[in-house]
Amino acid sequence: MASHPSRKLSPHVSDQKVTPHPSNTASTERHDLRPLAALDPHGLLVLSHALLDCAEQSEIVRLAMRHVSALGPYHAEAGYLATGDGLSRVPGHDAGAPTVDDARMKELGEADGLVSLPEWSWNWAFGLRGAGGLLGYIVVSSHSGPDEEGHFLLSTLVGLTSAALSLAATRASQHDNAGELSRLRTERDTALRQLDTMRSELHLQKTVHETLARVAARGGGEDAITQALYELTGLSALIEDQFGNLRSWAGPGRPAPHPVRSPTHQEKMLRQVAREAGPVRVKDRLIALARPRGDLLGVLALEDPEATADEHTMFALDHAQRLLAQELLHMRELTEVELRLRRQLIDDLLEGTDEESAYSRAEALGHDLRRTHYVVVVHWPGNAADDSFTRAVEHATAATAARPLTTRRGDRVVLLTEARPDHDAVHAALAHELGRPGGAIGVSTRCDSPDGVPRCYQEALRALEVRQNSRQRSGTTFFDDLGLYRILGPGNDLRELEGFVREWLGQLIDYDAEHDTELVETLSRYFDCGGNYDEAAAALTVHRSTLRYRLQRIREISDRDLTDVDARLNLQVATRVWKIILGGRR
Repeated sequence: MASHPSRKLSPHVSDQKVTPHPSNTASTERHDLRPLAALDPHGLLVLSHALLDCAEQSEIVRLAMRHVSALGPYHAEAGYLATGDGLSRVPGHDAGAPTVDDARMKELGEADGLVSLPEWSWNWAFGLRGAGGLLGYIVVSSHSGPDEEGHFLLSTLVGLTSAALSLAATRASQHDNAGELSRLRTERDTALRQLDTMRSELHLQKTVHETLARVAARGGGEDAITQALYELTGLSALIEDQFGNLRSWAGPGRPAPHPVRSPTHQEKMLRQVAREAGPVRVKDRLIALARPRGDLLGVLALEDPEATADEHTMFALDHAQRLLAQELLHMRELTEVELRLRRQLIDDLLEGTDEESAYSRAEALGHDLRRTHYVVVVHWPGNAADDSFTRAVEHATAATAARPLTTRRGDRVVLLTEARPDHDAVHAALAHELGRPGGAIGVSTRCDSPDGVPRCYQEALRALEVRQNSRQRSGTTFFDDLGLYRILGPGNDLRELEGFVREWLGQLIDYDAEHDTELVETLSRYFDCGGNYDEAAAALTVHRSTLRYRLQRIREISDRDLTDVDARLNLQVATRVWKIILGGRR
């Protein structure tokens, strides 16, 4: 990407301005009133004047050697000047100097190179060179090699020393070459500009590091990251998920609604950016991918329609992308842990678990298990019970603020939810989301405590089974609405039979017990006689009008229509179960 030297980081972050170092002809126009130590932390500007004003070559080398330690954890071991007879050690700097092998220095053949010193891990002979070749050496040692900044500072010192030696040699020989002097001045100005540029870059990079470090220390968050990036660059920043959906925006120009790219276009763009090592320009955007451990978790971008971004903008975007990758990875890990704990809880509830333990675990997950719940079982042919199908089921059943507890059992998804599904509304929503209407849903009766969850799970399975074996296999079936089918399937016990009888005959049984009547027996004999009044009256040894009166009371007390086919069937089965299996118990 092309560099724009005039581009700076946004003034929202720092009020400090970066002033390019002027040339000699413009030095009187500089108005920066800050202390010289702040402008020249390593003292190279002051040293350059001293070196260039010095006429004695030995003194120039000594000045440079004394300044080595000011640049970092370095030590000047020895200095040499080139003479007609070879190399001559510069006197007057004896700290550690006897350890340098002068013969080894001659073997360098005018090149820079390593010098063996037992006390130090890194030892290097820096050649001092001018237009005529080698002028001398400065031997520098350290416990470790210099970093990029240290190498730049040492090289700058060597360059300034070389320039001073060349100038001194020119003065001594009284051959004042105007072109050579101009070149030396240019080298000096270049070195000074490099110092200013380096100082500016270090300041900007430090600003980026400190700003994003504060964001991370305060807990990060996508909105905090985009806001910090906007303040650092002055460009609108945004975060999208891997599908192109907007997650966060900071800065002006936010589109409403956010444009959604087609899956094909999105995939093509992601492949294009993934091929590069850093941020990539795609039309009006600079894009970086958050891919911790190789998994794409998000997209960080800067809106840059005028292409004003420079290397500092790229630096800020790259570092913000690393912070975003850490944030998204942390969020994913937390989500996975929560999901695993929620699934473990509902799995234990379906099998039966300690009630107090269930309440405590649910509370830790932010789920109120003390409320009324329903068990919902969903099966959709052609859809494996994977994460995507599970998410679709959760989305379609999100009728309340509380998230359902969700798990998978084979090819089915099981939910424990506070909201009772609204007839076929959930089925319609899920069919729309999956694009196919052929699934079935079974819903239990209400569950008021954790120990009732296993029973409700069996009810939901029974409702699902009845739906899948009916003529209309697609849709939602509630266990409450099964009627006779509640007791026809396998696995039914006495409690289920009693529940069925109570549902259909409970009011009549209670009435008989309270008033010492025989309405249930009358209804049973009436059905046994096929609804024939005369036969039923004879079997009960009552008058026909008495039978009619009793049947009328049965209709009134039970609120059942004896002419309805389904009601007659359920009532007849209920009376048979009451008499044969339950022994006519009241």
